[in-house]
Amino acid sequence: MATRVRRTPDEARRQILEAAAKLLSTGGPGAVQVRAVAAEVGVSDAAVNHHFGTREQLLSALLRFGGAKLKSELRAALDAWDDDQAADPGGLVRALLALYADGFAELALALRQLGWRTGSGLLDEAVHRLHSQAVTACAATGRTPPSRGAIRLTLAALHQAVATEPLFGDEFRRSVGLDASARDHLVEWWIETLRMTMAGSDPSTGSRPAGHGGQ
Repeated sequence: MATRVRRTPDEARRQILEAAAKLLSTGGPGAVQVRAVAAEVGVSDAAVNHHFGTREQLLSALLRFGGAKLKSELRAALDAWDDDQAADPGGLVRALLALYADGFAELALALRQLGWRTGSGLLDEAVHRLHSQAVTACAATGRTPPSRGAIRLTLAALHQAVATEPLFGDEFRRSVGLDASARDHLVEWWIETLRMTMAGSDPSTGSRPAGHGGQ
């Protein structure tokens, strides 16, 4: 007779969400069905419903689970910066890209169509850390640091672009004559744009470093 695995409520919820995330990554939101999740974890359908209620509530919890995972990965990327070196936001951009590539872009869109609205503050810590790093770096170079608002706007635009990449990226690139091979170049362009924003401006001219496409 098989031994019944006893899980605390928190452990059960975490395992269910991890199983749902795996199904989301391989099959999109349509693959995240209560029966499939239950089978992945080795519990009954009723057990999944006990912890999350309806399938829609499970999907909503899964999106929040993805957000918490993203926050953790962003914090790790930010903490990886050496205090002695200029902040490089490449890891932050790639962490965002990886999350949405794992099915969370489709999930967010599907839930929004059902009336779900995302919470605020997902990237607040990233904005704070990027701005702090920019102020420190500019103080050492004599440049005028960007405002917190400039960092916030740049990161918001970047987040929007990265979140829609799995859904519409190819279509947007084709609209200007680019093919799928340009995806990596676009990611690098966003990283460079964020770097340039963080670099601030020359106090004597107000200009940004060469290569940036505008003020």
